[in-house]
Amino acid sequence: MKFKETALDKIKERQAGDKTTIVVGMGTCGITAGARDVMMAIIDEIEKRNVPDVIVTQAGCAGMCQYEPMLEVIKPGTPQVVYGHLDEEKARRIVLEHVINGQVIEELALVQRA
Repeated sequence: MKFKETALDKIKERQAGDKTTIVVGMGTCGITAGARDVMMAIIDEIEKRNVPDVIVTQAGCAGMCQYEPMLEVIKPGTPQVVYGHLDEEKARRIVLEHVINGQVIEELALVQRA
């Protein structure tokens, strides 16, 4: 399993290059919990604030259904952060505070990986 995770991380890095990537969990559990609204809020906030070089994409189930909706922020040169129990307001806050200003929102973060 570790090999698969490492390989997927390398693929993400090659696709994104020096861009920030936001990955929204869009498995059945995530969608049921409100992931579509979270994803639309992120896209709207990025467009509204004219944030360049951000890729918004989706992933399937991460196996942590109790934390849905979830998303991961991958910024080059910084630890990857997984956020959970999200709604539209929290998603917009992540765009402003983490993606734009570089500040991890500790109370929403589930995991930080180097």
